[in-house]
Amino acid sequence: MINKGWTLQDIPDQSGRVVVVTGANTGTGFETAKVLAGRGATVILACRNAMKADEAARRIQRTHRGSRVETQPLDLGSLASVRQAAAAILARHERLDLLINNAGVMVPPFGKTLDGFETQIGTNHFGPYVFTGLLLDRLRATPGSRIVTMSSGAHRMGRIHFEDLHFEEAYRAWAAYSQSKLANLLFTYELQRRLSAAGSGTLAVAAHPGWARTELQRHAGWIRWLRVLGVEGLLSQDALGGALPLLRAATDPTAQGGGYFGPSGFQEMKGAPIRVQSTPLSHDADLQQRLWRCSELSTGFAYAV
Repeated sequence: MINKGWTLQDIPDQSGRVVVVTGANTGTGFETAKVLAGRGATVILACRNAMKADEAARRIQRTHRGSRVETQPLDLGSLASVRQAAAAILARHERLDLLINNAGVMVPPFGKTLDGFETQIGTNHFGPYVFTGLLLDRLRATPGSRIVTMSSGAHRMGRIHFEDLHFEEAYRAWAAYSQSKLANLLFTYELQRRLSAAGSGTLAVAAHPGWARTELQRHAGWIRWLRVLGVEGLLSQDALGGALPLLRAATDPTAQGGGYFGPSGFQEMKGAPIRVQSTPLSHDADLQQRLWRCSELSTGFAYAV
């Protein structure tokens, strides 16, 4: 499969499956939701902007007539919103097959979430940590379920700044972003360890999109300059290309818990999705567990596994 390149044609039928995709109104989340809806899944678009989510649902249904698409308000920067969204999803669906933690923010100006977290660690890690935990029992009760979390190649520059997790001393946007993307992998690997120890068949898998041309990069000035110069397309891929690693992580029958998927091309920036390697730091079990304890204390939420 890897030799010929994994493509959309390799995605098995998804009929009967219920999928939650966060940040699904645009970019890689939208493309992921559209593909899965077209394969027969019931797809829940969990998005901060309800109007944009509704329009995204209509676009998917225009492309795939008769597809089952729902929307759910979800602001990962508010743990109250996270709890409300999870409760609403659980009330509507007796099964959950896939949770795709796609939503995130990238190098915004300094800010804090409603719960007082630095925007990137709050939105990219603490919000998904709680959201996943609230849905976990329903996922574990569904055979073949998976939790897929979007990381980034930027995790390679990351470390967890426990001494100043929220960058209150001196904000560095890229350092905060890299920290949150490393956190995504630490979370995935520790979650898989816990699931395995509990004898659960649910898989925790991660992916990264390479360099995908999406709205996520709106705060990254150097990328805008490459766009102006007309060279961005040489190194990057479109949103659908960026969604392929997510889709493979979510649907490939051969994927294993703790797997990590990304593009196969130069510096993992573009190309067909393959199994890739993350940094040794991301596999540090002590660091994974320390971040887990920090997440419990910061959010006030503890998992049952």
